[in-house]
Amino acid sequence: MKVKAVRLHGANDLRLDEFELPEIKDDEILVKVVSDSVCMSTYKCAILGTKHKRVHEDVADHPAIMGHEMAGDIVQVGAKHQDKFKPGMKFTLQPALNYKGTMWSPGYSYEFFGGDATYCIIPAEVMELGCLLEYKGKAYYEASLAEPMSCSIGAFNAAYHTQMGVYTHQMGIKEGGKLAIMAGAGPMGLGALTYALHRDVRPSMIVVTDVNQDRLDRAAHLFSPEEAKADGIDLHFVNTGDKEDPVAYLRELSGNTGYDDVFCYAPVAAVVEQCSGILGRDGCLNFFAGPTDNQFSAKMNFYDVHYNSTHVMGTTGGNTADMIESLELTAQGRIDPAVMVTHIGGLDAAAETTLNLPKIPGGKKLIYTHISMPLIALEDLRSKEAEDPRYGKLADIVEANKGLWCPEAEEYLLAHFKEEA
Repeated sequence: MKVKAVRLHGANDLRLDEFELPEIKDDEILVKVVSDSVCMSTYKCAILGTKHKRVHEDVADHPAIMGHEMAGDIVQVGAKHQDKFKPGMKFTLQPALNYKGTMWSPGYSYEFFGGDATYCIIPAEVMELGCLLEYKGKAYYEASLAEPMSCSIGAFNAAYHTQMGVYTHQMGIKEGGKLAIMAGAGPMGLGALTYALHRDVRPSMIVVTDVNQDRLDRAAHLFSPEEAKADGIDLHFVNTGDKEDPVAYLRELSGNTGYDDVFCYAPVAAVVEQCSGILGRDGCLNFFAGPTDNQFSAKMNFYDVHYNSTHVMGTTGGNTADMIESLELTAQGRIDPAVMVTHIGGLDAAAETTLNLPKIPGGKKLIYTHISMPLIALEDLRSKEAEDPRYGKLADIVEANKGLWCPEAEEYLLAHFKEEA
Protein backbone atom coordinates (compact mmCIF):
# COMPACT_ATOMS: atom_id res chain seq x y z
CA MET A 1 0.00 0.00 0.00
CA LYS A 2 1.09 3.59 -0.63
CA VAL A 3 2.03 5.51 2.50
CA LYS A 4 3.55 8.85 3.40
CA ALA A 5 6.19 9.26 6.08
CA VAL A 6 8.88 11.64 7.24
CA ARG A 7 12.12 9.67 6.93
CA LEU A 8 15.74 10.20 7.91
CA HIS A 9 18.16 9.88 4.97
CA GLY A 10 21.18 11.30 6.77
CA ALA A 11 22.23 14.04 9.19
CA ASN A 12 19.92 17.08 8.79
CA ASP A 13 18.17 15.28 5.93
CA LEU A 14 14.50 14.63 6.65
CA ARG A 15 12.09 14.15 3.76
CA LEU A 16 8.35 13.62 3.44
CA ASP A 17 8.41 10.53 1.22
CA GLU A 18 5.70 8.54 -0.48
CA PHE A 19 6.55 4.86 -0.90
CA GLU A 20 5.17 1.36 -0.96
CA LEU A 21 4.71 -0.45 2.33
CA PRO A 22 5.29 -4.21 2.04
CA GLU A 23 2.71 -6.81 3.03
CA ILE A 24 2.91 -7.75 6.70
CA LYS A 25 4.32 -11.11 7.83
CA ASP A 26 2.52 -13.51 10.16
CA ASP A 27 4.31 -12.02 13.18
CA GLU A 28 3.72 -8.36 12.29
CA ILE A 29 0.86 -5.87 12.65
CA LEU A 30 -0.21 -3.06 10.30
CA VAL A 31 -1.38 0.13 12.00
CA LYS A 32 -2.81 3.49 10.99
CA VAL A 33 -0.98 6.23 12.88
CA VAL A 34 -3.22 9.13 13.90
CA SER A 35 -1.05 11.23 16.20
CA ASP A 36 2.62 11.56 17.06
CA SER A 37 4.19 14.14 19.34
CA VAL A 38 7.63 15.47 18.47
CA CYS A 39 10.36 14.65 20.96
CA MET A 40 13.63 16.54 21.46
CA SER A 41 15.28 13.13 21.11
CA THR A 42 13.99 13.01 17.53
CA TYR A 43 15.65 16.34 16.84
CA LYS A 44 18.93 14.96 18.20
CA CYS A 45 18.55 11.92 15.96
CA ALA A 46 17.81 14.10 12.93
CA ILE A 47 20.86 16.33 13.31
CA LEU A 48 23.25 13.49 14.18
CA GLY A 49 22.19 10.94 11.57
CA THR A 50 24.42 7.85 11.70
CA LYS A 51 26.37 9.35 14.61
CA HIS A 52 23.31 8.65 16.76
CA LYS A 53 23.52 5.35 18.61
CA ARG A 54 20.08 4.24 17.45
CA VAL A 55 20.54 4.97 13.72
CA HIS A 56 21.83 2.23 11.40
CA GLU A 57 24.84 2.85 9.18
CA ASP A 58 22.97 2.26 5.90
CA VAL A 59 20.19 4.76 6.61
CA ALA A 60 20.89 6.51 3.29
CA ASP A 61 19.84 3.33 1.48
CA HIS A 62 17.15 2.32 3.97
CA PRO A 63 15.70 5.55 5.40
CA ALA A 64 14.28 5.38 8.91
CA ILE A 65 10.78 6.66 9.72
CA MET A 66 10.91 9.37 12.36
CA GLY A 67 8.71 9.66 15.47
CA HIS A 68 8.12 7.35 18.40
CA GLU A 69 5.37 9.00 20.49
CA MET A 70 2.57 7.54 18.44
CA ALA A 71 -1.03 6.39 18.71
CA GLY A 72 -3.59 5.16 16.22
CA ASP A 73 -5.66 2.21 15.07
CA ILE A 74 -4.77 -1.39 14.35
CA VAL A 75 -5.63 -2.22 10.74
CA GLN A 76 -4.38 -5.76 10.05
CA VAL A 77 -3.04 -8.42 12.40
CA GLY A 78 -0.66 -11.20 11.43
CA ALA A 79 -1.74 -14.77 12.17
CA LYS A 80 0.51 -15.12 15.24
CA HIS A 81 -1.12 -12.25 17.13
CA GLN A 82 -4.79 -12.58 16.29
CA ASP A 83 -5.60 -14.03 19.71
CA LYS A 84 -4.66 -10.74 21.42
CA PHE A 85 -5.02 -7.93 18.87
CA LYS A 86 -7.91 -7.17 16.52
CA PRO A 87 -8.45 -4.70 13.69
CA GLY A 88 -10.11 -1.54 15.00
CA MET A 89 -8.33 -1.53 18.35
CA LYS A 90 -6.64 1.71 19.33
CA PHE A 91 -2.99 1.34 20.22
CA THR A 92 0.02 3.04 21.69
CA LEU A 93 3.42 1.54 22.41
CA GLN A 94 6.52 1.66 24.56
CA PRO A 95 9.36 2.47 22.15
CA ALA A 96 12.26 1.70 24.51
CA LEU A 97 12.53 -1.88 23.31
CA ASN A 98 16.08 -2.77 24.41
CA TYR A 99 15.62 -5.91 22.32
CA LYS A 100 18.39 -8.47 22.84
CA GLY A 101 20.85 -5.79 23.85
CA THR A 102 20.33 -3.57 20.80
CA MET A 103 19.37 0.11 20.88
CA TRP A 104 16.98 -0.18 17.94
CA SER A 105 13.81 1.78 18.47
CA PRO A 106 10.90 3.07 16.38
CA GLY A 107 11.52 6.58 15.18
CA TYR A 108 15.24 6.00 14.86
CA SER A 109 16.05 2.59 13.47
CA TYR A 110 13.31 1.04 11.32
CA GLU A 111 12.55 1.46 7.65
CA PHE A 112 8.83 0.72 8.02
CA PHE A 113 8.13 1.49 11.70
CA GLY A 114 7.74 4.99 13.12
CA GLY A 115 5.20 7.58 14.19
CA ASP A 116 5.59 10.24 11.49
CA ALA A 117 3.73 8.10 8.98
CA THR A 118 0.22 7.55 7.73
CA TYR A 119 0.63 3.78 8.21
CA CYS A 120 3.47 1.62 9.48
CA ILE A 121 4.32 -1.99 10.31
CA ILE A 122 4.95 -3.04 13.89
CA PRO A 123 7.63 -5.77 13.93
CA ALA A 124 7.54 -9.01 15.89
CA GLU A 125 9.86 -7.92 18.70
CA VAL A 126 7.41 -5.25 19.88
CA MET A 127 4.73 -7.84 20.60
CA GLU A 128 7.30 -10.29 21.96
CA LEU A 129 8.35 -7.73 24.54
CA GLY A 130 4.78 -6.74 25.42
CA CYS A 131 5.40 -3.18 24.22
CA LEU A 132 2.30 -2.87 22.01
CA LEU A 133 -0.48 -1.62 24.27
CA GLU A 134 -4.19 -1.46 23.61
CA TYR A 135 -5.50 2.02 24.32
CA LYS A 136 -9.11 2.27 25.46
CA GLY A 137 -9.35 6.03 25.84
CA LYS A 138 -11.02 8.52 23.55
CA ALA A 139 -8.30 10.98 22.49
CA TYR A 140 -5.34 9.79 20.48
CA TYR A 141 -3.06 12.58 21.71
CA GLU A 142 -3.35 11.33 25.29
CA ALA A 143 -1.95 7.98 24.15
CA SER A 144 0.83 9.70 22.18
CA LEU A 145 1.77 11.69 25.27
CA ALA A 146 1.80 8.60 27.47
CA GLU A 147 5.34 7.94 26.22
CA PRO A 148 6.86 11.28 27.23
CA MET A 149 4.87 11.11 30.47
CA SER A 150 6.30 7.65 31.11
CA CYS A 151 9.81 9.12 30.89
CA SER A 152 9.12 11.36 33.88
CA ILE A 153 7.26 8.60 35.69
CA GLY A 154 10.29 6.36 35.21
CA ALA A 155 12.56 9.10 36.55
CA PHE A 156 10.46 9.41 39.73
CA ASN A 157 10.43 5.64 40.19
CA ALA A 158 14.19 5.36 39.61
CA ALA A 159 15.08 7.95 42.28
CA TYR A 160 16.44 6.42 45.45
CA HIS A 161 17.34 7.21 49.03
CA THR A 162 19.35 5.57 51.78
CA GLN A 163 19.70 5.38 55.54
CA MET A 164 23.02 5.77 57.31
CA GLY A 165 24.59 2.38 57.88
CA VAL A 166 21.93 0.53 55.86
CA TYR A 167 22.97 -0.80 52.46
CA THR A 168 19.52 -0.86 50.93
CA HIS A 169 18.15 1.66 48.48
CA GLN A 170 14.64 2.93 49.09
CA MET A 171 13.28 3.43 45.58
CA GLY A 172 11.29 6.45 44.48
CA ILE A 173 11.19 10.10 45.52
CA LYS A 174 11.03 10.83 49.24
CA GLU A 175 7.47 10.94 50.53
CA GLY A 176 6.79 14.29 52.16
CA GLY A 177 10.16 15.55 50.99
CA LYS A 178 11.25 18.59 49.03
CA LEU A 179 11.42 18.35 45.23
CA ALA A 180 13.00 20.71 42.69
CA ILE A 181 12.31 20.55 38.95
CA MET A 182 15.13 22.60 37.47
CA ALA A 183 14.69 24.22 34.04
CA GLY A 184 11.25 22.72 34.43
CA ALA A 185 8.74 25.07 32.79
CA GLY A 186 9.10 23.37 29.42
CA PRO A 187 6.92 20.49 28.21
CA MET A 188 8.72 17.65 29.97
CA GLY A 189 9.04 19.62 33.18
CA LEU A 190 5.32 20.36 33.19
CA GLY A 191 4.64 16.67 32.61
CA ALA A 192 6.77 15.94 35.66
CA LEU A 193 4.89 18.58 37.64
CA THR A 194 1.41 17.24 36.88
CA TYR A 195 2.67 13.80 37.91
CA ALA A 196 4.37 15.04 41.09
CA LEU A 197 1.20 16.82 42.20
CA HIS A 198 -1.13 13.88 41.64
CA ARG A 199 0.81 10.63 42.16
CA ASP A 200 0.28 8.50 45.27
CA VAL A 201 3.67 9.25 46.89
CA ARG A 202 4.02 13.02 46.87
CA PRO A 203 6.43 15.62 48.22
CA SER A 204 5.46 18.37 50.65
CA MET A 205 7.21 21.04 48.59
CA ILE A 206 7.82 21.51 44.86
CA VAL A 207 9.94 24.23 43.29
CA VAL A 208 9.93 24.70 39.51
CA THR A 209 12.68 26.88 38.06
CA ASP A 210 13.30 28.40 34.64
CA VAL A 211 14.86 31.53 33.11
CA ASN A 212 11.88 32.24 30.84
CA GLN A 213 9.23 34.24 32.68
CA ASP A 214 6.56 33.62 30.04
CA ARG A 215 6.93 29.88 30.51
CA LEU A 216 6.82 30.25 34.27
CA ASP A 217 3.69 32.39 34.03
CA ARG A 218 2.00 29.79 31.87
CA ALA A 219 2.98 27.06 34.36
CA ALA A 220 1.56 29.07 37.26
CA HIS A 221 -1.65 29.61 35.27
CA LEU A 222 -2.02 25.87 34.72
CA PHE A 223 -0.92 24.82 38.22
CA SER A 224 -2.24 27.12 40.90
CA PRO A 225 -0.04 27.32 44.01
CA GLU A 226 -3.24 27.92 45.99
CA GLU A 227 -4.78 24.67 44.76
CA ALA A 228 -1.54 22.81 45.47
CA LYS A 229 -1.50 24.26 48.97
CA ALA A 230 -5.02 22.95 49.56
CA ASP A 231 -3.66 19.49 48.67
CA GLY A 232 -0.82 19.86 51.17
CA ILE A 233 1.95 20.83 48.73
CA ASP A 234 3.89 24.10 48.88
CA LEU A 235 4.39 25.01 45.19
CA HIS A 236 6.78 27.73 43.97
CA PHE A 237 7.80 29.00 40.52
CA VAL A 238 11.22 30.67 40.47
CA ASN A 239 12.99 32.60 37.72
CA THR A 240 16.63 31.82 38.51
CA GLY A 241 17.71 34.33 35.87
CA ASP A 242 16.49 37.11 38.17
CA LYS A 243 18.46 35.87 41.17
CA GLU A 244 21.99 37.06 41.93
CA ASP A 245 22.72 33.77 43.68
CA PRO A 246 20.15 31.13 42.58
CA VAL A 247 21.59 28.40 44.79
CA ALA A 248 21.45 30.54 47.94
CA TYR A 249 17.89 31.63 47.11
CA LEU A 250 16.67 28.09 46.49
CA ARG A 251 18.34 26.74 49.62
CA GLU A 252 16.75 29.52 51.68
CA LEU A 253 13.38 28.68 50.12
CA SER A 254 13.84 25.10 51.31
CA GLY A 255 14.43 26.25 54.87
CA ASN A 256 18.18 25.85 54.31
CA THR A 257 17.88 22.07 54.38
CA GLY A 258 18.22 21.58 50.64
CA TYR A 259 16.13 19.30 48.46
CA ASP A 260 15.60 15.56 48.71
CA ASP A 261 14.95 15.08 45.00
CA VAL A 262 16.22 17.29 42.17
CA PHE A 263 15.43 16.75 38.49
CA CYS A 264 17.58 18.49 35.87
CA TYR A 265 15.61 19.18 32.68
CA ALA A 266 18.31 21.02 30.69
CA PRO A 267 21.76 19.78 29.58
CA VAL A 268 23.38 23.04 30.66
CA ALA A 269 26.44 23.00 32.92
CA ALA A 270 25.23 25.96 35.00
CA VAL A 271 21.92 24.24 35.69
CA VAL A 272 23.64 20.98 36.65
CA GLU A 273 25.86 22.87 39.09
CA GLN A 274 22.85 24.60 40.61
CA CYS A 275 21.25 21.16 41.04
CA SER A 276 24.35 19.93 42.85
CA GLY A 277 24.36 23.01 45.06
CA ILE A 278 20.79 22.64 46.31
CA LEU A 279 20.88 18.95 47.23
CA GLY A 280 20.11 18.23 50.87
CA ARG A 281 21.44 15.30 52.86
CA ASP A 282 20.91 12.06 50.91
CA GLY A 283 19.66 14.20 48.05
CA CYS A 284 19.11 12.42 44.72
CA LEU A 285 19.90 14.29 41.50
CA ASN A 286 18.39 12.87 38.30
CA PHE A 287 20.11 14.25 35.20
CA PHE A 288 17.08 13.84 32.98
CA ALA A 289 18.01 15.93 29.94
CA GLY A 290 20.08 14.07 27.35
CA PRO A 291 22.92 16.14 25.81
CA THR A 292 24.01 15.91 22.17
CA ASP A 293 27.63 16.46 23.17
CA ASN A 294 29.16 13.14 24.21
CA GLN A 295 31.81 15.08 26.19
CA PHE A 296 29.28 17.11 28.18
CA SER A 297 30.38 17.55 31.79
CA ALA A 298 29.72 19.82 34.75
CA LYS A 299 30.99 20.31 38.30
CA MET A 300 29.48 18.42 41.20
CA ASN A 301 30.27 18.92 44.88
CA PHE A 302 32.05 15.73 45.91
CA TYR A 303 32.47 16.92 49.48
CA ASP A 304 28.69 16.57 49.70
CA VAL A 305 28.84 13.20 47.95
CA HIS A 306 31.15 11.94 50.67
CA TYR A 307 29.78 13.62 53.79
CA ASN A 308 26.13 14.24 52.91
CA SER A 309 25.47 11.10 50.83
CA THR A 310 24.29 13.13 47.84
CA HIS A 311 24.16 11.12 44.63
CA VAL A 312 23.56 11.54 40.92
CA MET A 313 21.87 9.27 38.40
CA GLY A 314 20.20 9.52 35.02
CA THR A 315 17.25 7.95 33.25
CA THR A 316 16.31 7.91 29.60
CA GLY A 317 12.78 6.84 28.79
CA GLY A 318 10.42 4.80 30.89
CA ASN A 319 9.36 1.16 30.76
CA THR A 320 6.08 -0.50 29.89
CA ALA A 321 4.84 -0.32 33.49
CA ASP A 322 5.46 3.43 33.46
CA MET A 323 3.45 3.71 30.22
CA ILE A 324 0.58 1.80 31.73
CA GLU A 325 0.65 4.00 34.84
CA SER A 326 0.52 7.10 32.63
CA LEU A 327 -2.47 5.78 30.70
CA GLU A 328 -4.29 4.78 33.89
CA LEU A 329 -3.71 8.13 35.64
CA THR A 330 -4.83 9.98 32.51
CA ALA A 331 -7.97 7.86 32.24
CA GLN A 332 -8.72 8.59 35.92
CA GLY A 333 -8.35 12.32 35.29
CA ARG A 334 -5.53 12.59 37.83
CA ILE A 335 -2.96 13.89 35.34
CA ASP A 336 -3.48 15.93 32.17
CA PRO A 337 -0.72 15.38 29.58
CA ALA A 338 -2.18 18.22 27.51
CA VAL A 339 -0.26 20.68 29.71
CA MET A 340 2.76 19.76 27.56
CA VAL A 341 1.16 20.68 24.20
CA THR A 342 1.48 24.16 22.72
CA HIS A 343 1.40 23.49 18.93
CA ILE A 344 -0.41 21.25 16.45
CA GLY A 345 0.30 20.51 12.81
CA GLY A 346 -0.04 18.02 9.99
CA LEU A 347 2.39 15.47 8.61
CA ASP A 348 3.56 18.04 6.06
CA ALA A 349 4.88 20.16 8.96
CA ALA A 350 6.71 17.35 10.76
CA ALA A 351 10.11 17.50 9.03
CA GLU A 352 10.60 21.26 9.37
CA THR A 353 9.29 21.18 12.93
CA THR A 354 11.72 18.45 13.94
CA LEU A 355 14.78 20.09 12.38
CA ASN A 356 13.97 23.46 13.98
CA LEU A 357 12.61 22.21 17.29
CA PRO A 358 14.98 24.11 19.62
CA LYS A 359 14.15 27.37 17.82
CA ILE A 360 10.38 26.99 18.19
CA PRO A 361 9.17 28.35 21.53
CA GLY A 362 6.62 26.61 23.68
CA GLY A 363 6.08 23.00 24.60
CA LYS A 364 5.18 19.83 22.78
CA LYS A 365 4.43 19.89 19.07
CA LEU A 366 1.64 17.47 18.23
CA ILE A 367 1.51 16.06 14.70
CA TYR A 368 -1.64 14.56 13.17
CA THR A 369 -0.41 12.36 10.35
CA HIS A 370 -3.53 12.37 8.15
CA ILE A 371 -3.95 16.14 8.31
CA SER A 372 -2.44 18.80 6.06
CA MET A 373 -1.73 21.80 8.29
CA PRO A 374 1.24 24.08 8.98
CA LEU A 375 2.50 24.00 12.54
CA ILE A 376 0.52 26.50 14.58
CA ALA A 377 0.59 27.53 18.23
CA LEU A 378 -2.67 27.00 20.08
CA GLU A 379 -2.60 30.65 21.14
CA ASP A 380 -2.45 31.67 17.45
CA LEU A 381 -5.52 29.72 16.31
CA ARG A 382 -7.76 32.77 16.65
CA SER A 383 -5.53 34.80 14.31
CA LYS A 384 -6.30 32.34 11.47
CA GLU A 385 -10.07 32.58 11.86
CA ALA A 386 -10.56 35.23 9.15
CA GLU A 387 -8.92 33.11 6.46
CA ASP A 388 -10.40 29.81 7.66
CA PRO A 389 -13.33 29.69 10.13
CA ARG A 390 -12.34 26.18 11.18
CA TYR A 391 -9.43 27.68 13.09
CA GLY A 392 -11.90 29.91 14.90
CA LYS A 393 -13.89 26.88 16.01
CA LEU A 394 -10.73 25.21 17.28
CA ALA A 395 -9.86 28.43 19.13
CA ASP A 396 -13.30 28.43 20.79
CA ILE A 397 -12.76 24.90 22.06
CA VAL A 398 -9.20 25.50 23.29
CA GLU A 399 -9.99 28.82 24.98
CA ALA A 400 -12.85 27.18 26.86
CA ASN A 401 -10.32 24.66 28.20
CA LYS A 402 -7.79 27.06 29.82
CA GLY A 403 -5.91 27.28 26.53
CA LEU A 404 -5.19 23.54 26.49
CA TRP A 405 -5.64 20.97 23.75
CA CYS A 406 -8.41 18.54 24.62
CA PRO A 407 -10.42 15.57 23.29
CA GLU A 408 -13.12 17.85 21.85
CA ALA A 409 -10.51 19.84 19.90
CA GLU A 410 -8.94 16.68 18.52
CA GLU A 411 -12.34 15.30 17.52
CA TYR A 412 -13.16 18.51 15.65
CA LEU A 413 -9.76 18.57 13.94
CA LEU A 414 -10.04 14.99 12.69
CA ALA A 415 -13.59 15.53 11.48
CA HIS A 416 -13.14 18.85 9.67
CA PHE A 417 -9.58 19.14 8.38
CA LYS A 418 -8.47 17.60 5.12
CA GLU A 419 -7.27 14.00 5.25
CA GLU A 420 -4.27 13.49 3.01
CA ALA A 421 -4.17 9.67 2.92
